[in-house]
Amino acid sequence: MHGVRARRSILGLIGALALMLAAVFTAGPAQAAVASDDSAAGRVLTAPPAPQDAQSASTRAVAANSPSVSPSARSVHAAPGTTVSCTSGNLCTAVWDPTTNNWEVFFLYSCNRYYTSYWDDAGWYYDAQTGGVTSYIYGQSGNVLHSFRPDSVQHAYNWTPVWSIRNC
Repeated sequence: MHGVRARRSILGLIGALALMLAAVFTAGPAQAAVASDDSAAGRVLTAPPAPQDAQSASTRAVAANSPSVSPSARSVHAAPGTTVSCTSGNLCTAVWDPTTNNWEVFFLYSCNRYYTSYWDDAGWYYDAQTGGVTSYIYGQSGNVLHSFRPDSVQHAYNWTPVWSIRNC
C-alpha cells in the first residue's frame, strides 16, 4: 500500500513540475499596444515638474530610498522637463526618486505582477502595450485600485497606496 502512495506522490510532483515549467516557457512579454497615431518606436513623453515637496524631500535624501519593483524591470532617470521614450510593448511608469531628485521611469514589458517599493506621492504612467491587454494597480490587501487599457494618454497617478502593478 505504501508503494502505491509513494508512486502517486511522485507522479503528482512530476505533474506539478511539468505545469510550472510550461507556465515559465509560455509566459512572454505583455503585448501592450500603441495607439494608431503613435509610431512603432513608441511615444516620446515629457517628465512633469518635480513634485511640490521635492525641495524639502531633497534635504531628507540621505535617509531616502530609491523606488524599485520586484521582479526587476529596466528603468531610467529623467530630470523634470526632459523627455523619455515609452516604446511599443511597455507600460511606462514614473515615480519621484528623492535620492536623485529625478523621475525614475520603469519599463514594465514582460507580463508580470510587479511589487512596488518606495513609490510615494505623485507620478504618472503611459500604456504603450499592444494586444488589447488590461493592466491593474493593486492596494495593500490585493484590492484593485485602478484598471486601464492603452489609450495614448500620459496619466497622472498617486502611487502612495499602490503595492503592485500587473501589466497584463
